[in-house]
Amino acid sequence: MATTHSSLDHALRDVEDYVSANEPEGLAWDTFRDVYDLVQNGNAAFRENRMEEAISFYSRANNIKYGDPIILSNRSAAYIRISQYLKNRAPSASEHRPLSGLDPTTLAELGLKDADKLVELQTNSVKSYILKANALFLLDKYAEARDVILSGLQVDPFSNSLRASLQNLERESCRSTGTNMHVQPDRNDDFDCTLCLKLLHEPVTTPCGHSFCRSCLFQSMDRGNRCPLCRTVLFISPRTCSISVTLKNIIQKNFPEEYAERKKEHDSLINFGVDLLPLFVMDVVIPCQKFPLNIFEPRYRLMIRRIMEGNHRMGMVIIESSTGSLAEYACEVEITECEPLPDGRFYIEIESRRRFRIIHSWNQDGYRVAEVEWIQDIIPPEGTSESEALLELTHNAAESVRSWIRRAKEEARLDQRRLERLASVEAMMPSFRDPERFSFWLATLSNRRPSERLDLLRIRDTTERIRRGLIFLRAEEQGCRIQ
Repeated sequence: MATTHSSLDHALRDVEDYVSANEPEGLAWDTFRDVYDLVQNGNAAFRENRMEEAISFYSRANNIKYGDPIILSNRSAAYIRISQYLKNRAPSASEHRPLSGLDPTTLAELGLKDADKLVELQTNSVKSYILKANALFLLDKYAEARDVILSGLQVDPFSNSLRASLQNLERESCRSTGTNMHVQPDRNDDFDCTLCLKLLHEPVTTPCGHSFCRSCLFQSMDRGNRCPLCRTVLFISPRTCSISVTLKNIIQKNFPEEYAERKKEHDSLINFGVDLLPLFVMDVVIPCQKFPLNIFEPRYRLMIRRIMEGNHRMGMVIIESSTGSLAEYACEVEITECEPLPDGRFYIEIESRRRFRIIHSWNQDGYRVAEVEWIQDIIPPEGTSESEALLELTHNAAESVRSWIRRAKEEARLDQRRLERLASVEAMMPSFRDPERFSFWLATLSNRRPSERLDLLRIRDTTERIRRGLIFLRAEEQGCRIQ
């Protein structure tokens, strides 16, 4: 059977040979030889334009070794070639040579079926996307064919075959439909998120077929795991749910200015700037602490997702009982581990970093955000007698702490849990040449009330904080407790 070449099949004019490198482990040599011979015979028939014979050989090979990528690729190409031939065949030709067998649409559907399997098996194969696009084109599904090629270009943006296929597809589809595929679609609410009523940003399509902004969907799911539109139960999470690349590309290409505005708006929620921090209202934290947290409130789930897209940092602050408002002083913490749990909660581990003073704060999507001023101790100039005295005090305090830890370990030798806590705290011990950080670490060795920890954040005199830390430690020694 002679075939004609459509403008889309420039990359499909030949098939792949089955070489010895394709022999899989565990497959008997005789079986492999049978598959090899069948594929090679099919390839010979394909190259001589005897497509029905080629398909017969490939199908027999597929029965022996089901789902082999080369067999699927070659058989899909053969189905597509026959479908192209029949579709382009002049109606009058049937008067001289009637044909029997499958019609062009059925052949194209069979080619699409093989190509679909191939895309699943070889997501990084350019040819698999071209095969699928060819089959869709033959079925007059031009928009879907274009989406497939765009998906292939996400895999290999520099593929000349895919770029040429896209150009040929648009030219052929325009000729077939009499329309211009470059006409920009009207801006209507089809491209809007039904939750925020704005242009979709980082669109996610749910298994039930509805599309939302990624952030909007998971903010909605913080209050229940159902689709906001049809109430279908959704088993998805931020970790497993991917952006709809094709839909995103369509929106970005057709509405570039509005999409850029949406991206800027989203980025402002995750990149707070140098002096802006989201706040977790819980307790007083001082630098050099490390501990886990379970995040379950919907407003804080949203905050944690945004933080993890940004710099992984937030402020930890307490409500003062005396005033009923946020404490003026607080501490920045960094999320070092974040584990999303199946029920939507987050298990996080945090380490406290710098302290700050809140200049003013406001509500944003249910949680607090603050403009802050970073606080440091007033350190005496290097080389002065005050500086030398501070280093000596810090060095002596470090020696006292090492002795205290040795005694605590000896007393806790039968308490494995307490030994591990002591080892963890000891590992975080800063150098005595960093007096300010050392002074805070010293304070973490004893259990202090929130009001006492808040006082430590306010103090800007390192010497005073070290002296208080030593007093706390001596008081703690009686009970041998450690936070």
